[in-house]
Amino acid sequence: MADVAIPRAKPQMSEANAWTQLKYNRNWLGFWFMVPAMAFLIFFLAYPLGLGIWLSFTDTRIGRVGHFIATENYEWLWDDSIFWLSVFNTLLYTFVASAFKFAIGLYLALLLNEHMPFKAMLRAMVLIPFIVPTVLSALAFWWIFDSQFSIISWSLKQLGLIDQNINFLGDTTWARICVIFANVWRGVPFVAITLLAGLQTVSPSLYEAATLDGATRWQNFRYITYPLLTPIIAVVMTFSVLFTFTDFQLIWAMTRGGPVNATHLMATLSYQRAIIAGQLGEGAAISSAMIPFLLAAIMVSWFGLQRRKWQQGESND
Repeated sequence: MADVAIPRAKPQMSEANAWTQLKYNRNWLGFWFMVPAMAFLIFFLAYPLGLGIWLSFTDTRIGRVGHFIATENYEWLWDDSIFWLSVFNTLLYTFVASAFKFAIGLYLALLLNEHMPFKAMLRAMVLIPFIVPTVLSALAFWWIFDSQFSIISWSLKQLGLIDQNINFLGDTTWARICVIFANVWRGVPFVAITLLAGLQTVSPSLYEAATLDGATRWQNFRYITYPLLTPIIAVVMTFSVLFTFTDFQLIWAMTRGGPVNATHLMATLSYQRAIIAGQLGEGAAISSAMIPFLLAAIMVSWFGLQRRKWQQGESND
């Protein structure tokens, strides 16, 4: 009788070594590819975040090892009027600047999505404010709003509208308006180009069908463009809010938090207390106080992703 070949049993996954798991289990293969990225994020993001939170519970100063003082730094900040002013400034700065960036960015995206001459050149020009280094932009705006050499004050004086220069960065209200304007100028390109990329994914046949049914341009936007862009809007505006809320370079280069702390954000106040004043524990507490606000902004992105699942007919579970 001829010998019958008996197939060898496939090794059990519980007894397989790492190489066998890489060979038979694609999930393990994906895990090993993610290890370098995970290590990078842990080393450069998770560790500094954890260290900052720990420092906020100590009285550490520059050049001196601190001791654990529990929530004393937070209790001190609770009664600090300058800290609460920085919270108000940060929320005002973030809300107003993000609203203007979204409105102007969406308008530019819709405009650049239309058929027009030199469209490619216009799209490239829109990116200029975003690619210019932040400090250079801040210095340019500092010159534009300077109390003595402001081009705006000079122009208004030449037109006979004012008699003396406007102290843009020396007045609390004007200073807030100026820094918000500078942030909007820098942030609009990011919103506009991202939303423009989202508009490119909308099928033109949807607009053609709606037009045949008698839909107006507003109805096309209300019932086609906006619903399809909602997940992208949620994500891009979350990033915009995060960038604006944690802004430091623009404010510090233009006003350093002045006048009279009118433009101090939580990020600039944290730097001032931790680095300039040497109070690392107090500065870390201010930075840690930003975390709940940032987590709330991230939830906006999560709801946007849930909306996308609903549009695709997937379960929200």
